[in-house]
Amino acid sequence: MNSTPTASDGLPMSSPGAARDRLPHVSVVVPARDCAALIPECLSAIGSQTYQGPIDVTVALAPSGDGTENVLADSSIGLPLQVVENPAGTSASGLNIAVAASRGPIVARVDAQSRVPTDYLERAVSTLARTGAANVGGVQRPVGAAGLPGAIAAAIRSPFGGGPAAFRRGRQSGPADTVYLGVFDREALISVGGFDETLGRNQDYELNWRLREHGHSVWLDPSLVVDYVPRSDYSGLARQYFAYGAWKRTMLMRNPRSLRIRQLAAPALTAGLAVSAAQLAAGRWRGAALPVLYAGACAIAATRPGGALPGGLDRARAAAAFAVMHLAWGAGFLAGRARRTRADQ
Repeated sequence: MNSTPTASDGLPMSSPGAARDRLPHVSVVVPARDCAALIPECLSAIGSQTYQGPIDVTVALAPSGDGTENVLADSSIGLPLQVVENPAGTSASGLNIAVAASRGPIVARVDAQSRVPTDYLERAVSTLARTGAANVGGVQRPVGAAGLPGAIAAAIRSPFGGGPAAFRRGRQSGPADTVYLGVFDREALISVGGFDETLGRNQDYELNWRLREHGHSVWLDPSLVVDYVPRSDYSGLARQYFAYGAWKRTMLMRNPRSLRIRQLAAPALTAGLAVSAAQLAAGRWRGAALPVLYAGACAIAATRPGGALPGGLDRARAAAAFAVMHLAWGAGFLAGRARRTRADQ
């Protein structure tokens, strides 16, 4: 005898097809440039999602010199995938182009350097529906191979290196200034004008600021932990953080009420060390106090990741990464020119 399957609570169970029809369509948008080595794992993670609703993927490809377009042409992830051109080359322009080329009422931003967990969309869509937020995002977890890349990743994970922002180590679910990546309600995203293409960096923070200014909620879901592959050497890390600082100043000049006191720590440190250097050059040994204290703080902080950095060499690498991040960010904030470059992708 045929019967209708029921769940443990006695309610009729939905078939997979019915669930798919009921769940909202999600458009995943990915800005990409010179990421041939990273994009396969990124797309594989997107293709492995447990979300049962319809998903499409749009990659906005900026001019690349490493064969990224060839990798994309050979990609097969079991989901509708389209590649659109991003001639301007920046993340913001690519994201806006990808959003315009997609159609889902929910837009999930994923970066080529990120690896979303398999239940990422399932959890994020559920949180969007439950909270009514305009944007739901999670926590960034930097990861790196052994050696210098791993030490840099550990330094970014450290509160001393990456700072206390909720998207780096948030534990409580709730409203936040900003979140990592973001799963957006399309209508809310479009209503505030999308990503600001005049900004080379800090587009996420600035967009989330505008969403909140327009009465929308930005929601941190700490269960959404996303692996992120940071720069693997000091020079790349320095360029990245110098640009962060310069564009943060630009963003704050436009939106001064978005300032948080923690954002002044690196510029104050950089200025203080510059004064110390001038004092030492003039033979005033009291100028050594701040550099010695800061070097000691870096060394102590590098011991905190514990098992992540078991060796003295890796801890020294992490201590150096702290200094690179802090001083590059501070110098960029104080004196950097906010210019859009290839590194802004």
